[in-house]
Amino acid sequence: MDREELLGATPEDSGEPQKKQESPLVSLEKDLEFYADAIKEVAIEIMVEGISAHPIFIAHQHEVNIGELILNKEELNTDWTIQASTLEEFVEKGIISKEKKEPFLKVYKKPEDFMCVFVIVPEGANFIYYPYKKGRG
Repeated sequence: MDREELLGATPEDSGEPQKKQESPLVSLEKDLEFYADAIKEVAIEIMVEGISAHPIFIAHQHEVNIGELILNKEELNTDWTIQASTLEEFVEKGIISKEKKEPFLKVYKKPEDFMCVFVIVPEGANFIYYPYKKGRG
């Protein structure tokens, strides 16, 4: 699923001002942009240290029992907490079944260019791929 699908139409697309409550995914995009350099650093570390070739980051606003806390929303005054994990942990915990591992790997985007984020919201959870900004630093 593309992040555009998850984020839905932006206000300028609808032609009328939106007075509805802003989607939590709008704040997620803002936080991912803010966190991008730190997340990329952790992703590279996970790969270089041989922990996994497939880092996965969990974005949530509550508490989850997977991965390792890397960016705490309370400490950083942001809306989302990010935890680092791996494909292997997701399979081990049954979030990705062994049967789904191969199809997942087929769509897994290059971790040097995209962060794989497992977004957890009250309505459910889904994977998104968010691009690291090109031409930084």
